[in-house]
Amino acid sequence: MGFFSFYMMSNPYYLIGTIFVIIAMFFSMYCQGRIRAAYSRYKQVPNHLGMTGAQLARQILDSHGMSFMPVNQVAGELSDHFDPTNMLINLSNDIYNGRSIAALAVAAHECGHAIQHHENYRPIMIRNTIVPVCNISNYLGWIAIMIGLIFGFPRIAWIGFILMLAILAFQIITLPVEFDASRRGLAILKSQYLTADEYAGASSVLSAAALTYVAATFATLASLLRIFLVIAGSNRRR
Repeated sequence: MGFFSFYMMSNPYYLIGTIFVIIAMFFSMYCQGRIRAAYSRYKQVPNHLGMTGAQLARQILDSHGMSFMPVNQVAGELSDHFDPTNMLINLSNDIYNGRSIAALAVAAHECGHAIQHHENYRPIMIRNTIVPVCNISNYLGWIAIMIGLIFGFPRIAWIGFILMLAILAFQIITLPVEFDASRRGLAILKSQYLTADEYAGASSVLSAAALTYVAATFATLASLLRIFLVIAGSNRRR
């Protein structure tokens, strides 16, 4: 890996591609700052019902035919997620016990994922199916790229690049899954749980969160563009 790193750093096409990666990194930092700011703000604002995130999640799941699904408390901040393998919702401490607008927004979003799975929402089913394929493609892709570039086999490098496109496919399919989960969660909150002002706050939190997934997709695209430039450039240099 040391030789490969030196080879890449000495490649001018790699350095050009790194500019795009740096731009993506700063965009990701901006998005992370937005979600942190929105979450920190509305974590301090209590909802008028005095309801916790766990209580909201329980009510939403029960009302959508998922009374069998547990709502667990987990450590960490913003570590909330729906686990489709074990069919449960994990909420971080602040969301599980919190009575804030942010707590309800995040809990509703995770319930949105549970509803997607319960209703066989096609994008989330596709995403869950391709996860193991993406993991294998990413691993094999890097190996093929290293072999192709170091030993001068451009076709092998291109095969590795094609394999790594599965990661971009995963990121792209994630976008509608996340947007739809927020849409479902916000619709439920608007219908019976939040006032107009509270709804605006919840929407702000989830909109900022959605932007982080856009940033992740952009970062993956920038990384793949750098790999593309390196492989294409290595062909020109021969």
